[in-house]
Amino acid sequence: MSLLHDRVLFIDGEAIIIDKPAGLPVDAPRDGSLSLENHLSSLTFGFQRWPLPVHRLDRDTSGCLLLARNPKAHKRYAAAFEAGTVQKRYVAVVEGVPELDSGTIELSLKKVSSAAKGWRMIAAKDGKSAVTEWRKLAENDGRALIIFTPRTGRTHQIRAHTLHGLGFGIAGDPVYGTGHGPMLLHSRFLSIPRTGKAPAEATAPLPATFTAAGFGPEYLDDAGL
Repeated sequence: MSLLHDRVLFIDGEAIIIDKPAGLPVDAPRDGSLSLENHLSSLTFGFQRWPLPVHRLDRDTSGCLLLARNPKAHKRYAAAFEAGTVQKRYVAVVEGVPELDSGTIELSLKKVSSAAKGWRMIAAKDGKSAVTEWRKLAENDGRALIIFTPRTGRTHQIRAHTLHGLGFGIAGDPVYGTGHGPMLLHSRFLSIPRTGKAPAEATAPLPATFTAAGFGPEYLDDAGL
């Protein structure tokens, strides 16, 4: 049985939301290693058609990932992401403690690449508009637990905004941080509006890596998240 079969958070005739583990890429890597595609056949749940991902999470980001169970649903959900009507909340451990308790980061992002460092997103006036709201939930040993609510969906948005907007990388981030240990970025909550029926939504449990870093689920429970 696929490791994803028991990580289903929501399912109905149109949608599946899974708790994607960190380390599993959504798109097939060039090196031929396993990806989400290798597990889709185990997520049919009686349907002949394989479900397809509607959006992306980075390889080392865990949490809520939406799959559509038919092409019409995929088209509607993709349009909802494009229109910005999907509610998303991420939680991360940041390698520093912001002075403020909350705020909004508005920094346009642009993709750059070099032979030495590969590609990454930087803050640039000629980049694509990107907006992220954030709130500090806890502090521990010089690091902070932060809940992020992105209002746009740019590539690496939260990771780049954390570095360029708050001045700290996310713990374990190999591109925008030190890369030491697992990357502590988790898609906590996802809700997709649907006409004529309840939203497809789910909350993904906090991975054990957060508890090991000193930030257990009680911090989210206390904040009602």
